[in-house]
Amino acid sequence: MSHINRLHTRANVVLLSSILCILSLPATAKQGDLKQELKIASASQSADIKNNQIVFNGPVTIVQGTININADQLRAFTPENSTSKRLIATGTPATFSQELDDGKIGTASANEISYDLATTTLTLTGNAKLDQSGSQVTGNKIKYNISAQELIAESTGTGQDRVITIIQPENFQDESAPKQKLPEIPVNKQIKP
Repeated sequence: MSHINRLHTRANVVLLSSILCILSLPATAKQGDLKQELKIASASQSADIKNNQIVFNGPVTIVQGTININADQLRAFTPENSTSKRLIATGTPATFSQELDDGKIGTASANEISYDLATTTLTLTGNAKLDQSGSQVTGNKIKYNISAQELIAESTGTGQDRVITIIQPENFQDESAPKQKLPEIPVNKQIKP
């Protein structure tokens, strides 16, 4: 393999690992958060007990450990013929933030943030954005399976709409690679022809 091909392959590996770091936002989240008390503050709430649904009207703030969700409305329900519980936060946009194990804050925003507890799938729909340390993925829809660590980002498929990934330079530096020492240039030495 030529030197250029090795550099190209290494650059692709570094870029891929950087993208995976960005997308592992929920995977590196603080482990104790889901064991903390969940507090929902809203302007009003209504419960439809027959249909297993509670609607919180906003502004709505949800706090659990370092997790913060802000929305105009939150619906918590069990879909018909299912045992799975689902949460849907809507807003302009609805926002999510959580402190990660490394102390940095990961954020997400979209017109709708849906979380299916049974499949551990987070779906951001409408102006969806994931952000970690300034690097981000944006699109019309971002679906992330937390357990499987699988992400799918989609555009609307119309016009100039595209999925955009932005990686900050410090997020794709390969710190495990040995630093190459530059050769020393002799000072005040004459070069003989």
